[in-house]
Amino acid sequence: MAKILVVDDDEMNRDMLSRRLLRKGYEVSLAVNGAEAIEKARSERPDLILMDLSMPVLDGYEATRRLKAEGATSRIPIIGLSAHAMVGDREKALSAGCDDYDTKPVELPRLLGKVESSLGAG
Repeated sequence: MAKILVVDDDEMNRDMLSRRLLRKGYEVSLAVNGAEAIEKARSERPDLILMDLSMPVLDGYEATRRLKAEGATSRIPIIGLSAHAMVGDREKALSAGCDDYDTKPVELPRLLGKVESSLGAG
């Protein structure tokens, strides 16, 4: 099954998403900020990244830009996640390089549909 890197600075969000993804049969890896996400994406080569966009150290927008600029990680699909559902946020995430975007709190059936679609199973 596919490996998904869950990147979020909030422990409860990481825990909830990882438990639900594991139940669906995905392998899950975790990162707490954008810098760690880049490191893990390089070393673990996940099939998909769920990237929180608002984090300390290095935010998800910049982490996505860097991952998409690197040959080794540029093809990994990234779904940006944000609690900020303001007009223009989706466009900002997509212009940073995210392949898709979803809002928090996560509506699991909708997010799983995006995950499956991004992995080519949808």
